[in-house]
Amino acid sequence: MKAITIEELLAVPASGAYFSDDQAVIGAGAARDGFTYLAGPSTPGFDAVREPSAAVSVMLLLSDGHIAHGDCVSVQYSGVGGREPRLNAAALADLLDERVAPVLRGRAVTDFRPAAGLLEELAAGIDGFGAAASYGLSQALLDCAAHRAGCTMADVVQAEWGLAGPLERIPVFAQTGEERYANVDKMILKRVDSLPHGLINEPSLVGADGTTLIDYVGWVRGRVERLRGSPSYAPILHFDVYGLLGAVTGNDLSRVADILGAMERVAAPFALRVEHPVDAGSRDAQIFELAALRRLLAERGAKVGIVADEWANTVADIRAFNRARAADVVQIKAPDLGSVHHIVDAVLDCREHAVVAHLGGSCCETERSAQVCVHIALGAHADQMLAKPGMGVDEGLSIVRNEMERTLRLGEALARRAAYDRQGNP
Repeated sequence: MKAITIEELLAVPASGAYFSDDQAVIGAGAARDGFTYLAGPSTPGFDAVREPSAAVSVMLLLSDGHIAHGDCVSVQYSGVGGREPRLNAAALADLLDERVAPVLRGRAVTDFRPAAGLLEELAAGIDGFGAAASYGLSQALLDCAAHRAGCTMADVVQAEWGLAGPLERIPVFAQTGEERYANVDKMILKRVDSLPHGLINEPSLVGADGTTLIDYVGWVRGRVERLRGSPSYAPILHFDVYGLLGAVTGNDLSRVADILGAMERVAAPFALRVEHPVDAGSRDAQIFELAALRRLLAERGAKVGIVADEWANTVADIRAFNRARAADVVQIKAPDLGSVHHIVDAVLDCREHAVVAHLGGSCCETERSAQVCVHIALGAHADQMLAKPGMGVDEGLSIVRNEMERTLRLGEALARRAAYDRQGNP
């Protein structure tokens, strides 16, 4: 195999696909002013409650002319739930140019996992080199490894982690954003596997004792039944409530379970998942509360799937949630985990504990980070992944589904060509 080296790193400030929001202010019920909010920000790193999301594109120029690419991004609700502050694109691009480019220049392209080890060293030795930097740079290094091996990034993941079995299509989950009605219809018409998320991020969207939310669940169920065409299409109904069930009940788990039970009844016959029903304020407290809530639901015979999100930000966090049986599903929020090798490890840990591995992420990502996540989901055999980026439904679905179909077909073609070459054919 011909040696390939990294000749240059280019770091380019870019745009994420949505907006960064100050969750603390929005969750407290801040008044709206069109698409913006009247209140001022309270979370460090925000100059306004809603700001355009930022990204940094990382391009590695290789000695054979290939350009490997990944994108550094942060999530919509940065700076809360144990997450990093909102991404400052100009500052991160400068850091990559000044501190990381000299380290990589002239370095040989290798398998991915050794390169990921270098990222850990950089993260430990450079102030400001956090999850966003690791996320984008690791995507580019995975691209390098796939180019060197002459295969897809999904194949690299499968081979380097020693995973067996064919690459197969993965169910896709979509989120409505604030278009909580029209976007549901889009999802149904496009046969999304799990929907609608709903962005239940303000108390008014839950209502007293959950009445407003329960009504919305019933409306979604009704739209599926009306528009699906065939009973064979039966999506999982998944709602993200941003801890607000705890907020409206005074964190009374019995009352939270009452709301969840009512949601399950109106969702029937479709399976129901509810993300982040309560926020306990720390990782250990969150694990304790969610595990207790799951036991309470089991005692009542409820089958609502509890989805962990906030406070499950690292592989260590996710392993702790899984060991405690604190969730039925873990949203592996890709940008929060940093280097993408941590995403693979998180998927595998979920599968080992019979927890649904949902490779999620953020509306604030880019088309490139979404494409790379498709490869990781395929190679690691995740159970589900998010249609991303953005909140428009159509764009994220197109990016994720198309990358999945291209990768599956390309992987088959490259495998046939490699087998042909091994037989000694010219």
